[in-house]
Amino acid sequence: MSRYLSDKSSPYYIDHPGRIKAVQELMAKNNLDVYIGSRLRTMSWTTDVFCPWRSYIVIPAEGLPTAFIFVIDSGRVMDETWLPEDNVMAFAPMGGADQLTIISDFINEECLKGKKGRIGVEAGMGCYLPEGNLTWYEYKGFEEMLAPSEIVNALDIIDELQMIKDEGTMNRFRHASEICDAGHYAFLDDIKNGGWKGMTETEVAGLCGYHMRKAGSLWEWSFTGGNEIASGYRTGLAACACTPATDKKLEYGEPLMVDIHSMFMLTEGDHSHNYFLGSATDRQMWHAHNFETIVEATLNAYKAGVSPSSLSEELLDLAASKGFADYMVPGFEHGIGMIGDEWRIGLNDGPIPYWTNPDHIYQENEMVICAMQYACPEEDIGFRYENPIIIHKDCCEWLSKFPLKIEVIE
Repeated sequence: MSRYLSDKSSPYYIDHPGRIKAVQELMAKNNLDVYIGSRLRTMSWTTDVFCPWRSYIVIPAEGLPTAFIFVIDSGRVMDETWLPEDNVMAFAPMGGADQLTIISDFINEECLKGKKGRIGVEAGMGCYLPEGNLTWYEYKGFEEMLAPSEIVNALDIIDELQMIKDEGTMNRFRHASEICDAGHYAFLDDIKNGGWKGMTETEVAGLCGYHMRKAGSLWEWSFTGGNEIASGYRTGLAACACTPATDKKLEYGEPLMVDIHSMFMLTEGDHSHNYFLGSATDRQMWHAHNFETIVEATLNAYKAGVSPSSLSEELLDLAASKGFADYMVPGFEHGIGMIGDEWRIGLNDGPIPYWTNPDHIYQENEMVICAMQYACPEEDIGFRYENPIIIHKDCCEWLSKFPLKIEVIE
């Protein structure tokens, strides 16, 4: 087990037993006897281990949870989690050892003791592929094997508890952003004095990844292609929030978008910086000034008490007054938490099920990624900005400190 998981004096310490007790308190309020977590965000938040293979955590009404991990990864998870060894179990494609059978038997025998109960599961909707909601097959299998117990959707329990970040989690995010900044500074040295010439987008992604790994990053975590690099016309693609790197070469006079992702103890650094290569026209610099203006205004607008809709209205009005509203993608943030919790903001309590509530009111110690896209496809130019922020009472704390400036690199 990492020393950070048990050392209460560490700035990265998280009270995981306390997290489980908080889940159990909400389970009691919702009359749940057992909770089956299956989403990546839930596994990260409860086990403090990256679980990329199909995994589950069973939380009883009292006591410690038990994680069920695909056998090929169970040894690593057992080694890295805060849970005792007896609370990590493997499942495999063998008779009686598949995940549905082994979990159902465990719940019936160890949690419910043969009685009928009420079981919460995670069966919502996600906007990225590895969300981890129960499949129809899993749901129907549990329904049959756990009968006559009742199965209900209860994923909002975890989402509610994840929303406000504790100090250990925030400190992990701060360090992840420091790693991102180290990657940006080292890459800037790489491309100065014509160093960018002959490079491809994939080489940019690799160099940034290398520099961040040297600084302590464990993964270029984004599910949208790791480090997202775009140059030239690819920076200006409308409705394009992710740009996996390609073999396109960097060209003189073109913009370059460098969106890099670090991971430290399951928290993510995510920061985008933009350049012009070799030279920039007056028109290109006009676009750059517009973008710098809107990013600065956005960072100054975040604080407790505002909502995604009020913030968007304020900032789009600013863009309209400056004559560049047509180039702004009308969104200014996305969600963030421990790995797997990366898109929805706040709770699932809006007008469209499982989407962000546009009138969600930000609270202190909530986190989002300040994220915006500026796109002018007819001129082959665009910019992206992303930076994790912590919401405070009257302001926000932006975690990446790399300077906000679109500069020309000769």
